[in-house]
Amino acid sequence: MIGQEAEGEVVEFPARLPGQPFPPPRYADLRERGCPVRSRLPNGQPIWLASRYEDVRAVLTDPRISANPANPGFPQFAATGGVPTQEQIPGWFVGLDPPEHDRYRKVLIPEFSVRRIRKWRPAIQRAVDECVDALLECDGHADLVSAFAVTVPSRIIATILGVPQSDRAFYESRTQILVSLSETTDEQRTDAAQQLLRHINRLIAIKQKWPGDDLISRILATGVLKPQELSGVVMLLLIAGHETTASNIALGVLTLLRNPEWIGDDGVVDEVVRFHSVGDILAMRTAIEDVEIGGRMLRAGEGVIPLIGSANHDAAVFEDPDGFCPGRSARGHVGFGYGVHQCLGQNLVRAEMECVYRTLFARVPTLRVACPEEDLTYKYDGTVFGLRALPVAW
Repeated sequence: MIGQEAEGEVVEFPARLPGQPFPPPRYADLRERGCPVRSRLPNGQPIWLASRYEDVRAVLTDPRISANPANPGFPQFAATGGVPTQEQIPGWFVGLDPPEHDRYRKVLIPEFSVRRIRKWRPAIQRAVDECVDALLECDGHADLVSAFAVTVPSRIIATILGVPQSDRAFYESRTQILVSLSETTDEQRTDAAQQLLRHINRLIAIKQKWPGDDLISRILATGVLKPQELSGVVMLLLIAGHETTASNIALGVLTLLRNPEWIGDDGVVDEVVRFHSVGDILAMRTAIEDVEIGGRMLRAGEGVIPLIGSANHDAAVFEDPDGFCPGRSARGHVGFGYGVHQCLGQNLVRAEMECVYRTLFARVPTLRVACPEEDLTYKYDGTVFGLRALPVAW
C-alpha cells in the first residue's frame, strides 16, 4: 500500500506503444503500488486503474460498479468506438447491469452452451478446412491475418447467426471501421454503425417471415427480445464474434511458431488468451456508489478500468506470468472477463481456436513467418490488440 501522501498522484495512462513488449513494463509498477491508482485517458478524462488480479476481479464483480455507459464518469476513449448507450444502440447488453442485463443473457446462454457448441463443431471444422484450402491456394505465401485469421471467425459467427454468405464481406468491412480509433473518425464510425444496423434490421425482418435453423430465428421465436433489441445483440455478436477471436488466432499462431514444442498441447487456447489479453481495456466501468477497492475509495461517478492484461500477468497468481507456458493451469485467467459479464461466447471461441491450431499446423506443417519479426506491425490504436498483418510462407 502506498502512503497517503501519494494518493493524489496521477500516473500516465499505460498505453501499448510500438516497440514496447506486452504487457507494458509499467503494469508491474502499477501492481507494486498495491492498490488502484489515478490516471487520465488520452482525452484527459480522469479515471482509476485497477491492475492487481484481485482488484480487477473485485471491480468486475462489485454491484456498486456499473458497466452502463449512461452513468456519470464512465470511461470513453472517443465520442464513438466505446461502449454505446441503449439510446444509441438498443440491445448492446454488455453495457447493462442486472437485472436488465440478465434478461438478455438468459435467452442467449443456451445458444452458446457446451451442448450447442458441440452441435456446431462439424460446421466449425468445415469453415476452418475451407479457409485452409483457400490459404493453400495462395502460392506458398500470404498474410495470415487477412487470408485466414479474420475469415475463420467471421464465417463461423455469420453461419451461427444466419447471415447470408453474400453479406459477410460487408459486415467484416464495417466492423473493422468500428474497432479502429486512430485510423477512423467519429463520423466514419457512426456511419458504419448505422449501415450495419440497417442491414441487420433487414435480416431480422427476413427471419421473421422465413425463420431458419439459426440463432436469430430461435431468439425471435422466444419473444423475449424486441426486434430492435435483437439488432443490437446481433451487431455486438458480429463484432465480438470475429474481432477478438481473429486477433487471438493470429497472435496464437505467431506464438506457437516461436514455441513449436507447444503445438498440439491441450492448454494452448487458454494460455494464448491469458498471455496476449487482446481485450485488455475493454471492461470499462464506473462507480455508482462509493466503494473501496484494494484499499482505495472510489467515489460515485468516478470511472475505473480494470487492466485485464495486468491481472493476467500478476505473479501473485501465475508463476512466470510473462512466459508462454500452456502446461500451466491458466483457467483462472480473466481474458474472457469475470462475473456476470464474463464472455458469453467463450465456449465457441475455445472450440474455434482449438480447431484452428490443430488443423492449420497439421495441414501446413512447414508454415513459417516470412519477414523479420521486428517488421511485424500491431494494432496499438484500436479497442482490441492484435497483428495488422502476419506474412507467412510454407
